[in-house]
Amino acid sequence: MRKLVNYVGIGLLVMGLAACDNNDSKAPEQGSAAAASTPSGQPVELLDGKLSFSLPADMTDQSGKLGTQANNMHIYSDATGQKAVIVILGDNTSEGLDVLAKRLEEQQRTRDPQLQVVTNKSVELKGQTLQQLDSIISAKGQTAYSSVLLGKVDNKLLTLQITLPADNQQEAQSAAESIINTVVIK
Repeated sequence: MRKLVNYVGIGLLVMGLAACDNNDSKAPEQGSAAAASTPSGQPVELLDGKLSFSLPADMTDQSGKLGTQANNMHIYSDATGQKAVIVILGDNTSEGLDVLAKRLEEQQRTRDPQLQVVTNKSVELKGQTLQQLDSIISAKGQTAYSSVLLGKVDNKLLTLQITLPADNQQEAQSAAESIINTVVIK
């Protein structure tokens, strides 16, 4: 569990650093809206095909490019680094997914007292039960929409975190849902 918290903390740090980056003014608004509204994109298959999902076309694999990441962590982001998807495979735990999500929420709240929880619920995606924690995170005047899915794959804890700029919360939520709706766990 400690490793999961560290990995999610790294993900939140990456998101916070991206939110502090002022390079977003160079990105055209139309392009980001068009990419966010595109439900189909590039397919991603991990864990020997046991996890698959689709990403928007503007997101590329950044695994190993951001520091020294472990083999069980995959990072995808756009050119600005403001949109990111982080996949972490951690050790198994006997705790329920709802308990883990609540603990994650509490840890996010200690980092960001203004944290707004949008949802913390159990969801079923194509036959698999996962826990979904959606929140709005603030860092230095910037806000980001974070959607975290927790699940179990091959007796390991799977964490999939989607972080998007929250300038328009509904657009960010729709973009996150379009990725989540493509997730398949076998």
